[in-house]
Amino acid sequence: MVSLLSRRQFAAAAALAPLAGRLRALPLSAFKLGVTTDEIDDDPLAAARFLRRYGLSWAEVRNIWGPYNTDQPVEKVRQARAIFDEQGIRVSVLDTGFFKVPLPPDTPEGRRALDAQWTLFDAAMERAVILGTRKIRVFTFMLEPGEKPSATAYGRIDELLREAARRARPGRFLLAVENIGGGHVSNAAESADLLKRVKDDNVGLAWDPNNAAQSGEQPFPGGYRKLDPARIFHVHLRDYRHDAAGKVEWAAVGQGEFDNLGQIRALLKDGYKETFTLETHWRDPRGKLYSTETSLQALLKVLERV
Repeated sequence: MVSLLSRRQFAAAAALAPLAGRLRALPLSAFKLGVTTDEIDDDPLAAARFLRRYGLSWAEVRNIWGPYNTDQPVEKVRQARAIFDEQGIRVSVLDTGFFKVPLPPDTPEGRRALDAQWTLFDAAMERAVILGTRKIRVFTFMLEPGEKPSATAYGRIDELLREAARRARPGRFLLAVENIGGGHVSNAAESADLLKRVKDDNVGLAWDPNNAAQSGEQPFPGGYRKLDPARIFHVHLRDYRHDAAGKVEWAAVGQGEFDNLGQIRALLKDGYKETFTLETHWRDPRGKLYSTETSLQALLKVLERV
């Protein structure tokens, strides 16, 4: 006779089996996976053809034909959009350097610096429309060398981010704040705190667990569990390892320490249905295309196990 404990174990396994089966059965097309195009090639056509060769239909756009997209004239951005449309590629996120500067002081010079950021933001919104995405990658200001975060700085950052959210709302743009080393928001804990203070529903996170590791946090599972999955708008994937001195360095996917499989499974379990980007950063001497392709091939093998 089956014991009560065995029955409970059987029931629990039976309850989990359909979910596990669905996750394993997900085809590649069910993942909104892309690559940062300039980590393939600065030429959008070469990048788009690479994506299609691997069965991918999403791209994160940062630099095109060299300069940042926000530094390119709109005619060039329209040209990039035509290429993506022809190749069947959708843009997941428009990358910007918005607020990726030291927090300007409240002085005439600081106000001019802030005006330049708003001009950049206007250019970003215009280019997002052209490229057909609502998601704009932004930051929350960088720390000066030796500077420590302060409540005063965070208060001003929150106010400026709310203002950006207000300006973005008529166009229905989503502001995806990337956590980044050296920034006021560098890891999951700081990201979670920011989103508790800034409650605008068009402000969320471009979650980069590897950046969080670079900032000294254990990004998964501990860091990730601090986050509200509903406020994650986008996710960056790659890999890292610690060198002999304990410093984080980028690695090819599968050759480092990060649990990409566990992170992706956790996101899907938590109902995440948004976009992913492979943002390799790791560089092999054979060049960025080789580096990105090596990491992508390994990431695709990870997805086969999800």
